[in-house]
Amino acid sequence: MRQAENHTNAVLQESFRHMADQAMGAVRELFTDIGLFLLGSELSVDELVQRFFDALFPVVYGHLINPGRGDMSPGYGECVRSSSRDVRPFGGAPGLLADQIARSGVSGKLLLQALNLGIEVINTTDHLQLSRECRRALLKMQYCPHCQGLTQAKPCMGYCLNVKRGCLASMAEIDPHWREFVHSLEGLSERMRGPQDLEQVLLGVHALVREAIGHAQKHGPRLSAQVHKLCGSPSWKPAESVSIQHSSRESIPLKAPVRVLGDSFATRRREFLGSLRLYRTYYGGLADQLCVNDLASSDGMSCWNGTSIVKSYTLRVVGNGIKAQSTNPEVKVKEADPVTNQIIDKLKHINQLLQGKSIPKLGSLDQIETGSGDGEGRYSGDCDDEDGCVGSGGGEVKRKVSRVSKPGPDVAGDHKHHHHYHHPPVKDSEIKGRSGSLGPTGATWVLVLPCLHMLLAL
Repeated sequence: MRQAENHTNAVLQESFRHMADQAMGAVRELFTDIGLFLLGSELSVDELVQRFFDALFPVVYGHLINPGRGDMSPGYGECVRSSSRDVRPFGGAPGLLADQIARSGVSGKLLLQALNLGIEVINTTDHLQLSRECRRALLKMQYCPHCQGLTQAKPCMGYCLNVKRGCLASMAEIDPHWREFVHSLEGLSERMRGPQDLEQVLLGVHALVREAIGHAQKHGPRLSAQVHKLCGSPSWKPAESVSIQHSSRESIPLKAPVRVLGDSFATRRREFLGSLRLYRTYYGGLADQLCVNDLASSDGMSCWNGTSIVKSYTLRVVGNGIKAQSTNPEVKVKEADPVTNQIIDKLKHINQLLQGKSIPKLGSLDQIETGSGDGEGRYSGDCDDEDGCVGSGGGEVKRKVSRVSKPGPDVAGDHKHHHHYHHPPVKDSEIKGRSGSLGPTGATWVLVLPCLHMLLAL
């Protein structure tokens, strides 16, 4: 937006030096309005473009159609501005520019909306709380062998997968919708070409403005007659004020910006989506990454199965997602986290928008409320004295969620075969206890379950 505004002003300075300074305010207002439109304002594109050309007409009329007479009086200038829509001094340029901005702006607005939702998905899942069953299973897996003096024992791979897949069952439900989101973003990016390429449309505003001004100059006598008929004889200020206003600008000419190859918005968009593509299976493979990267024992090594040290884990290893947890021998999962369900609803909504499909009556994205993760949901809110959640004063204790370094990118292939993973280990984070006396279950689970921290902080 800034590049396009500067480029437009630079071209006006080069082509119409005597009126460029007076036109800068109208140019600035035009790009401000376009920015507000892209950010979700209900501004009419036709109206904002017409308002720009209305403001431009008195400047063109005074400096190009009737040059050398000075500035028009404020009252007469306002009459000239008001006459713009009747005399149509700029031909078809206003309608063409409005059409180009509207067509490309739809894609631009949708891209911004989608990226903001992507950030919301990541931030929300970064703060999801864990069920009581999950915390107990984590304690049993990570710390119960310490009671037998087995401080170096690691859980068996299958055992770790059952615990982590149970704890992150709701998270895995996001997976197909997140994959579709990334794919749909790529599709939108591919469509942002030609008339839907917002960057090229904005950087081409100067050409349409110059063409419009040229049209007005060409039809100057007709426009003067029409304005005279509507507004009467013009009244002018002394011409000296004009030269004073332009002297400083002429000493430092504004130059059009030089475009750096590879620095276009389209290039940056492709690079960003290329990075995001590596994380399209992030939510589906998160439990597997955590076990393989750091927590579980390697193949062939003795490991902890929740009761003792064994050669291998013999119980059934369940898959990812809520449905698969009905047979999980380690963690009981009742239902999906309601906050996750809200995130999924939003992803479904934006995916339909990105794909150009009709939208069901879900309301806007802002109306599909998403919790912050701090509230107590059905999945994350059960807590009792056993969990160390009640302080001596009976006040509410807020659980603190650990943050860890970002897990590695896309996990290709079957998540059951951990040999496919080659990611750096996930580090445990530190937590400050409440007055240093939290119960063992309430304190230790935070140390062993890394949450999410990833890409879209752009």
